[in-house]
Amino acid sequence: MPILLECLSHTPLDGYYDPTPEVMAEVKRAQHAARARVETFDPELVVVFAPDHYNGFFYEVMPQFCIGVAATAVGDFNSLAGPLDVEQDTALALAGKVLASEIDVSISYRMQVDHGCAQALEVLTGALDRYPVVPVFINSVAPPMASCRRSRLLGDAIGRFLAQTGKRVLVIGSGGISHEPPVPEIEGASEEVAERLIAGRNPSAESRAARQARTVAAAQSFAAGNSRLHPLNPEWDRAFLDLLAAGDLTAVDGMTDDAITRDAGKSAHEIRTWIAAFGALAAYGPYAASLDYYRPIPEWIAGFGAMHAQPAAPKNTASTAQIAATLT
Repeated sequence: MPILLECLSHTPLDGYYDPTPEVMAEVKRAQHAARARVETFDPELVVVFAPDHYNGFFYEVMPQFCIGVAATAVGDFNSLAGPLDVEQDTALALAGKVLASEIDVSISYRMQVDHGCAQALEVLTGALDRYPVVPVFINSVAPPMASCRRSRLLGDAIGRFLAQTGKRVLVIGSGGISHEPPVPEIEGASEEVAERLIAGRNPSAESRAARQARTVAAAQSFAAGNSRLHPLNPEWDRAFLDLLAAGDLTAVDGMTDDAITRDAGKSAHEIRTWIAAFGALAAYGPYAASLDYYRPIPEWIAGFGAMHAQPAAPKNTASTAQIAATLT
């Protein structure tokens, strides 16, 4: 088994405003099972597709896709902080392969990643630096954004490169499904907020604490039913997860930004990380996928899910078009 895929939701609110102990136990069981699969697989390389929430990437220069040649986690919301063990030669070779496939991608020798990347590494490996890693940023919150189709093609190009390495590769997609936490938008923003979205690296401790407090307050209001944030959409979430499991990823090409925002919320665009991860897996051939966990969790303002997949014999995907039609 040369490749293992693990896709999972992340949340900055874990430990700040949690659901019931029963729901927490469900989530932890799913995460522990994923960690056990990774332990057994013992990857030689990890590729993480992750978004950012205006902690490492800003409108001063906002790439759609960026490969980290060196990377550090900022430690927001009490997530792990510090350097990732980036395999630089592999990251550079990967970037070259992606560009040769006519997918535009940037590189960074000073990438900063936030909880969207760090939490996945902690859940699945226990550390930022246990295994050699290549982080791949996918813009998922800062319009305009590359299409779902381009995210699939990015994953395909990366998967074709990985298949040639001969290494055991863990591919991670870290992102939400339906959700709309209070992420600021540059359109209509005040001068102060706009500046933070343009050049907001390395905020003060006071600024970061205030931002985290606003997020917790928004979650409390959302869970109480007193919020204007987009409601969670379990039906949409399950249709998207079914689409990934069905195996014909070209069906995501028709998913538009307007439809995603309308049906699942402004931060549901993080599904691009799942799409890219499955695109990388699909480059190895047909796969078998398992939905390990799904529940809408209002306290975390998230449709919260986890899937894993690995290469398998071809399966019948005749229903894929029907599934895709519900998402466009």
